[in-house]
Amino acid sequence: MSSPPPATWLSLLQHGFPSLLEAQQTHAHLLKTGLHLLSIRIATKLLSTYAAFRRFPEAIALLSSLPDPDPFAFSTLISSLSQANLFHDALLLLRRMLSLGLPPDPFVLPSALKASSSLPSLPLGCQLHAISIASGLSADPFVQSSLVHMYLKCNRMPDAHLLFDRMPHRNVVTWSAMIAAYAKHGRVDDALDMFDKMWHSGVEPNLVTWNGMIAGFNYGGCFHDSLLVFSKMHSEGFCPDGTSVSSALSAAGDVDNVVIGKQIHCYEMKAGFGVDECVVSALIDMYGKCGEAKEMVCVLGEVDQMDVASCNAVVTGLSRNGLVQDALREFRRFEGLGIKLNVVSWTSIISCCAQNGKDMDALELFREMQMTGVEANSVTIPCLLPACANIVALMHGKSAHCFSLRRGISEDVYVASALVDMYAKCGRINDARSIFDLMPLRNVVSWNAMMGGYSMHGKAKDAMELFHLMQRSRQKPDFISFTCVLSACSQAGLVEKGWYYFNTMNREHGIAARMEHYAYACVWGALLSSCRVYANVMLGEIAAEKLFELEPGNAGNYVLLSNIYANKGIWDGVDRVRDQMKSMGLKKNPGCSWIEIKNKIHMLLAGDNTHCQMRKILEKLEQLNLEMKRLGHYPSTDFVLHNVEEQDKEQMLCGHSEKLAVALGLINMCPGTPLRVIKNLRICGDCHAFMKLVSSFECRELFVRDTNRFHHFKEGVCSCADYW
Repeated sequence: MSSPPPATWLSLLQHGFPSLLEAQQTHAHLLKTGLHLLSIRIATKLLSTYAAFRRFPEAIALLSSLPDPDPFAFSTLISSLSQANLFHDALLLLRRMLSLGLPPDPFVLPSALKASSSLPSLPLGCQLHAISIASGLSADPFVQSSLVHMYLKCNRMPDAHLLFDRMPHRNVVTWSAMIAAYAKHGRVDDALDMFDKMWHSGVEPNLVTWNGMIAGFNYGGCFHDSLLVFSKMHSEGFCPDGTSVSSALSAAGDVDNVVIGKQIHCYEMKAGFGVDECVVSALIDMYGKCGEAKEMVCVLGEVDQMDVASCNAVVTGLSRNGLVQDALREFRRFEGLGIKLNVVSWTSIISCCAQNGKDMDALELFREMQMTGVEANSVTIPCLLPACANIVALMHGKSAHCFSLRRGISEDVYVASALVDMYAKCGRINDARSIFDLMPLRNVVSWNAMMGGYSMHGKAKDAMELFHLMQRSRQKPDFISFTCVLSACSQAGLVEKGWYYFNTMNREHGIAARMEHYAYACVWGALLSSCRVYANVMLGEIAAEKLFELEPGNAGNYVLLSNIYANKGIWDGVDRVRDQMKSMGLKKNPGCSWIEIKNKIHMLLAGDNTHCQMRKILEKLEQLNLEMKRLGHYPSTDFVLHNVEEQDKEQMLCGHSEKLAVALGLINMCPGTPLRVIKNLRICGDCHAFMKLVSSFECRELFVRDTNRFHHFKEGVCSCADYW
C-alpha cells in the first residue's frame, strides 16, 4: 500500500483526509515508519476521519497505539461514539482516559453525560456530575445544560430543577427541556407555569418548546391540554410543523373528537404536510380511534407512496373497529405491493386476529412471520399467547414459550404474565404457578393472571391465598384483582368470604364497586341456567333481564330464556324473545369446540358432518352411549327442547360439539392421555354427565373449558363438584 509523500502532510493537517482510502494509507505509513510529533497530529486527523466513516474499531486501535495521546484525541472519539449511540463504548473510553490521568474538558463531559442518560444510568450520571465538580467544569454552561438533560432523562425532576435554578444563563434549549419533562409527567400546571416564566425571563419559545408541550401532554395522557396548547400555538402566530400536527392528531383521537381531528386535517392539507410520513400515520390513527374506518382508508388512498408506518396504522385502526377481515385484506395487499413489513406490522395483525376471534389465523401468521425472517419480540409473544389460550393450543403455546426462552425474553414481565394466563387457560394451572413463582418482577397484571387462573379452575382457596400474598408483597390490587377473587368465591359458593372481600374493596383499598363486582354476568348466567333446569320462569325472567343489561350482545342468554318459555309451552314468550333478537341483529351462536391433537387444532361444530373423521367420531359416540346405557345412564333429553321424537332428541345430543371433540380425541390420542377441550358456550347438563362417565370407564382425565370455568373430569368426578 503506497503512502502519501511528506510534502502533502501539511495539507492533510489543514484540510483532513479527502477519503477513507487515503486515511488508511496514511495509517499504514505511520505504523511502518514509527510515530513522531508531526505524525501524532496526523493521527488526530485520522481519528476524526475514522469516526466520520464509523470505522470505530480502527479508530480505537489507532488511539491505543499512540504513546502519548492528548485529551482532544479521546474527546473526538468519545463524542463520535456517543453520536453513533454506542454508549457503552463511549463510557469505557472515558474510563480509560481518566485512568491515564488525562483531565476531561467541556466537550467530553457532555458526550459522556449523553451516553449515561441514554442508557439510562443514574449512578454513572451522578459520577460524571461529581467529576465535573472536581475538575472545575460544573460551571460551564454546556456542561450544566447536559447535566440537566441527564437528570431529566433519568426521571430525577427535583435534581434537574435544582440545577436549572442555579444556572446563571438559561437558553431556550434548557427551558424547553424542563417544560417538556413536566408535560410528559402530566404536571400541567408546572409546565404552563414554567412556560410563562420563560416568557418573562426574556427567552422567547421556539418550535421545539411548543412541540415539547404538545407532544409531552399527549405522552402524559393530558390530551385536552395538548389540543389547547396546539390551538394557542396557532393563535399566537407560530406555524405548527409535522411534529405538532402529528401529536395534536393523536390527542384528538384519544379524546375521540373527530370534529377537532378533521379541523387539524384541514390545516394539514392547507399547510402541505401530506407528504410527511408521520402526519399520514397520525391521520390514519386518529380516524381509526374515532371509528371512522372509511376516512382512514381514504387517507391511505390519497398517499402516493405508502410506507410501513402508514400500513401499520391502517391495520391497527381496522382492528380497533373490529374489522378483522378488512385488516387481513389490507395486510395482504401491503405484502403484495412489496412493502417491507416489520415486526410492528406482523405483531399488529397477529394481535388483531387474536382479539377478534381469528385465533387460527393468528397462529398461522406467526408461522409466516418466522418464515419471512422477521423476528418476534417481547411485544409479539404476549399478543400471540392469547390466541393459543383461546383455543387451548397448548403445543403452540409451549413453542412460543420455548421461543421466548431462546430469545432471552421469557422473564419480561408482560411475556411471563401472558405465559401464566396461557397455561392457566390451557388447563395447566400448576405450570402457570411455576412460571409465576419464577418471575423476577411482577406487576398487577401478573397477579391478576394467576388469580384469574385459580378462579377459572374453581380453586377459591388458592385464589384467596394469592390475593393476601399480593398484599403482603406490597402490590396494590386493582378492580380486576377483586373481580378475580370475588369470582373465585362465587364459583365455590363462598358467600360470606365474597361479602368480606366486597366490603373491604372500597373501605380498605378505595376501589369503587363496578357492575362487575355487584353482579357478575357468570353468576346471573348460572342462575338463568338453573332456572332452565328447574323450569322457574319468573326467576329466569329476572336473571335474563340482568344479563341483557350486562351482556346485551350475548345471544346465548336470549336462547336460554327462549328455552325456558318453550319448556313451559309459553310460545308467545318464545316469539317475543326471537323478535327481540331479530331487532338487535343477534343470532344464536352454533356450539363450537376445539381440541389439539398432534400439534394440530381441530374445530368441531354442533351438527356439522364435514370433519374428515366424522364417521369414526359418530361410531365412537354410539359405542360410548351403549356402554353408558349398559351402566344405567340414559341421555337427559330435557336439554333438547324441540318438538321432536325422543330418539331424535338423543341423536341431537350426540351432535353437541364438546362430545364430538372428546370422541375425536379418544380415537386419535394414546390411551390415558389427558384430553383438553374448549367450548364457546356453557356446557349442558347432559354433556357434563357424559364427561364424568367417560373419564371413569375410559380412565382419562378430561379438561373442558366453557365460557364460565374449567371442568376437570377425573374418575367420574368433576372439579366443580356439580356446583356448576
